Amino acid sequence: MSIEVLPATGRWDDFASFMVPRKPGGGGCVCMSYRDSRLDMPGRIEHMRSECSSEPGPGVLVYVEGEVAGWCSVAPKSTYRRLMGSRTIPHLDEDQDPWSIVCFVVRGGFRKRGLMHQLLDGAVAHARAAGAAMVEGYPVDTAGTRVDVISGYVGTVSLFEAHGFERIQQTDAHSGGATRWLMRRYLSPSGE
Repeated sequence: MSIEVLPATGRWDDFASFMVPRKPGGGGCVCMSYRDSRLDMPGRIEHMRSECSSEPGPGVLVYVEGEVAGWCSVAPKSTYRRLMGSRTIPHLDEDQDPWSIVCFVVRGGFRKRGLMHQLLDGAVAHARAAGAAMVEGYPVDTAGTRVDVISGYVGTVSLFEAHGFERIQQTDAHSGGATRWLMRRYLSPSGE
């Protein structure tokens, strides 16, 4: 099975194929929940279209056999308005702007293939290529139990730990009733 993770920059149509509502008036976050949820749907769509046309872009897409199968939002933390003002997820080290991984979406029909692992590796590689010194995530601690798709959109602590992230601080945020952690991975330019 051929799997490739690529930046969303220049790939608006692929992002929109499953992240933008098909019906006029349809709902959805269009991955704007952390960026600026005050915008109406046309504003959200236009914002993400603009993000997909400029560097560093809003995240990465995973392709299976050439078909877009999923998405991971990863960008400098300062680009996430709601995250910067969060009362439940702390902003540590005020003098730094880590990159933040805030969500994963894997399309139906592609789930249970380990694509979140591919997306997380691709998100880290994208952040490193853009010069990030560290990457943060805010996954849910499932304590070894399964989590539903809606609650798991932020990823799990075990997923992040499997990819070299360390628990830094328990947050006051929850997903599906479970606690979320601020986790970090420090990056070196050499890829270590």
